[in-house]
Amino acid sequence: MTPDTRVLGIEGTAWAASAAVYDRATDTVEIETEAYQPDSGGIHPREAAEHMGDNSPDVVERALAHARELAADDPDCGADDPPVDCVAFSRGPGLGPCLRIVATAARAVAQRLDVPLVGVNHMVAHLEIGRHRSGFESPVCLNASGANAHVLAYRNGRYRVLGETMDTGVGNAIDKFTRHLDWSHPGGPKVEEAAEDGAYHELPYVVKGMDFSFSGVMSAAKDAVDGGPASSASGASSDPRSDGGVPVEDVCHGLQESVFAMLTEVSERALSLTGSDELVLGGGVGQNARLREMLGEMCEQRGADFFAPEARFLRDNAGMIAVLGAKMYAAGDTLSIAESGIDADFRPDQVEVSWREDESPHYRPDDADELQGAEATVEIDGDRVVKHRRPRSYRHPELDERLRVERTREEARLTAEARRHGVPTPVVLDVDPWETRLVFERVGDADLRERLTEPNVRAVGRHLATIHEAGFVHGDPTTRNVRVSLDGTDDDGRAYLIDFGLGYYTDDREDYAMDLHVLAQSLAGTADDPESLLAAAEEAYSSVGDERVLDTLRAVEGRGRYQ
Repeated sequence: MTPDTRVLGIEGTAWAASAAVYDRATDTVEIETEAYQPDSGGIHPREAAEHMGDNSPDVVERALAHARELAADDPDCGADDPPVDCVAFSRGPGLGPCLRIVATAARAVAQRLDVPLVGVNHMVAHLEIGRHRSGFESPVCLNASGANAHVLAYRNGRYRVLGETMDTGVGNAIDKFTRHLDWSHPGGPKVEEAAEDGAYHELPYVVKGMDFSFSGVMSAAKDAVDGGPASSASGASSDPRSDGGVPVEDVCHGLQESVFAMLTEVSERALSLTGSDELVLGGGVGQNARLREMLGEMCEQRGADFFAPEARFLRDNAGMIAVLGAKMYAAGDTLSIAESGIDADFRPDQVEVSWREDESPHYRPDDADELQGAEATVEIDGDRVVKHRRPRSYRHPELDERLRVERTREEARLTAEARRHGVPTPVVLDVDPWETRLVFERVGDADLRERLTEPNVRAVGRHLATIHEAGFVHGDPTTRNVRVSLDGTDDDGRAYLIDFGLGYYTDDREDYAMDLHVLAQSLAGTADDPESLLAAAEEAYSSVGDERVLDTLRAVEGRGRYQ
């Protein structure tokens, strides 16, 4: 990338008609945005597209005017030279009608100026702007936006999705709740304001490994302000502003505490899985002060660094498109007009990361006497392991105590239950649920992530099938929650399942499929060849368990696609 590179970025995935100019020489970004504000309810795709069509030409021309001013002051830019070196635009994910308008505008400007086109993944741009502004080397990224919510980390030339919502984006989920209250869009800032005057109200907390679900939380929040399903059935008013339900301020407070704690917990799990000590935040929901506070506290507690870009880079904006566009342009990652079609379901893990030359991280062996896991501290005492779920300061105290006690009990119960069914697990030597402390036999020499062989992964597949046949799930079968031997041969396939804290009894095939989905995500984030390893795990699973679970897994995997 030459020092004087300038890039025009154009954004229009949903609500923001935006254009920006990034100037490499000064590392400055000028953003022009016209936001779509629906009269009522959420975003209407047709209205959003009309907004995009009406406002994109103006914001693009305003950005180009700024580019021309920069070019005029650039001694290396001649009078006949274009004011920018390329045009970058958001190809997806997003609303198809909006994306098509933006792509058309980008093609027209690129042809008029005779400069290359660069197609940018909107969600990767959220990650890269945080990485760029923070100076972090290889952070984990939490993207929390309207239509999306997921955790990403870089490995082997791609950003891997380590965890994501299995139903709706976090911003959309909050907006569904506020539409129930007849509050105008966007709902997030209104929930944040109301929560300041509320007391904690308990709502569901749904974390499955590093995936999460918001639908149940939002349904419970609606029921709470309505007086609950039973009250409605007995004739109570369904008006959320009536006196029959929980005060709206209390529900808003509980909603933030539950939803944002879920996002913070999965971010901590991703840091633990990858061994990273850097976290960046992206997405419009990242403007919420309580979410940033939780993430900051979590990182401070585990000794990691946290960075949230300024608000203009958190909400949808063309600045992040321009900055990533400059990196892609420097790597020669451009598009012809014929190749520049949009992709409304463009996942970040489909992007070939051409602009990074660093290798995938190498994990440090866990050879210390005290280890910090995803939610607990583990002390090695000879042939014993002492696991203590210490309070997490970012969670509300009532929520934190409930989760720690429940998970300690389930871990002891299901570890022993799995062992009774022939699955290798450590022996439970002692359990104190109120002190949230467990003592185990020490097993294995290392985590699975340090010994990712097909025999070991096949063993995990068989073990999961065995416990599913017994009627329960592990809940978090990542490559950190399996212990293996380092001095055996590759043919051993001896693997111990540990950390059943998120496990539970169930006869639902979808729950079993989620176990395999979590394993697949952790392999993607830690293995050099995740596809072949996952295939080995699934083959072993089908040799012991119900093959219909694998069919359900395919259906589950399709739900994370962006709509």
